[in-house]
Amino acid sequence: MNTEVRIEIAAWLTRLGINSQPTDGLATSILICSCLLIAGIGYYIAHRFVVHGLNVIIRRSSVTWDDIFMRFNVLERLALLVPIAILDLLIPIVLTSHDLASMIIDRLLSSLLVFFILRAIYGALNAADEIADVNHINRRLPVKSFVQLTKLFLFFIGLIVVFAILADRSPIYFFSGLGVATGLVMLVFRDTILGFVAGIQLAANRMVSKGDWIQMDKYAADGAVEDVTLTTVKVRNWDNTITMIPAYALVSDAFKNWRGMSESGGRRIKRSVNIDVNSIQFLTDEERIRLGKVNYLKEYLPQIFNEINAANANVSDIDMKVNGRHLTNIGTFRAYLQEYLRRHDKIHKDMTLMVRQLAPTTEGLPIELYIFTNDIRWTYYEAIQADIFDHIFAVLPEFGLRAFQIPTGNDIRSIKQGAEQH
Repeated sequence: MNTEVRIEIAAWLTRLGINSQPTDGLATSILICSCLLIAGIGYYIAHRFVVHGLNVIIRRSSVTWDDIFMRFNVLERLALLVPIAILDLLIPIVLTSHDLASMIIDRLLSSLLVFFILRAIYGALNAADEIADVNHINRRLPVKSFVQLTKLFLFFIGLIVVFAILADRSPIYFFSGLGVATGLVMLVFRDTILGFVAGIQLAANRMVSKGDWIQMDKYAADGAVEDVTLTTVKVRNWDNTITMIPAYALVSDAFKNWRGMSESGGRRIKRSVNIDVNSIQFLTDEERIRLGKVNYLKEYLPQIFNEINAANANVSDIDMKVNGRHLTNIGTFRAYLQEYLRRHDKIHKDMTLMVRQLAPTTEGLPIELYIFTNDIRWTYYEAIQADIFDHIFAVLPEFGLRAFQIPTGNDIRSIKQGAEQH
């Protein structure tokens, strides 16, 4: 504490007739108790009137950020500085005649004052992190990483100041020694430094934020980001296991972030149904008439018939299927699926909506749906996808088509039984 202030207080006490340098033990004890009483009164006034009054104002205010500061007891921690500051000011004056005791208590109280200042700042930083979390700022910036780094920096500053107070040296003396310990600091806090640098890169490029769904196979991570700290990223996988990923790994290694899907409002379905190529054929007249009653084909079939008739107007021997254009059941089925999906109330109409034919394989001809649902919630997405493919498999026989399926044991037994009967 400032020596000049103490001298002024000592002179003021002398003018009041109070000996600020008592030699009698009883008088010293009485003055110390008086100092403790003054400190207690100071704390009572600060806590009962100032802190309590501010808390009442905070509770009645319409904003929410001040409630978070109140929940983290920031004002209460600041109120604790009052009695420590009073004792730090008065006790050394009372113990002026006891040089050694005065010096020790003075240094201890000054160190304690630094500790409580840091404690109050830590509470304010925790409140700031909570405010950033409530306002979803953590999704854009790694606020928690910055808070942790600030805490770490303040811890070292506070530690050096305390050492300087206890050793009665200038803090610059201790700061000058940090250059020698730089190599050791780099070694001990390697992950912290790498994590901080990675946190800046993650924030600048918006690579990952709290709440994102990320997938990183190298670390068996597939779930939602719960926390982004200075050194690690905490991921809760969909099976409720927890994966801790080093922050710098997200910069140096590849991972998938599903945030774009969440923000777009659409989730992709990219799945195929394999058609048995032996069931693909031209439509007969009876099939054309029957399929003409399908609501989703009532616009398509007359239009395509007109196009086919116009194309076949000058084609001879049209009865031969290889001559001219003719409708196939697979082409009609694709047109049906396109219209069915276009009218589906769970399909996102502003995103890609496509029914396409892929290259045939040994497992048939794949007809792929490339569409997006308008509900990105996992359970609803799976239900929508299942309903669509339930419908597809159910309507295949209406078009004379069959889904490809590798023969099972029952199929082989049926073939064998049929051969034995013949």
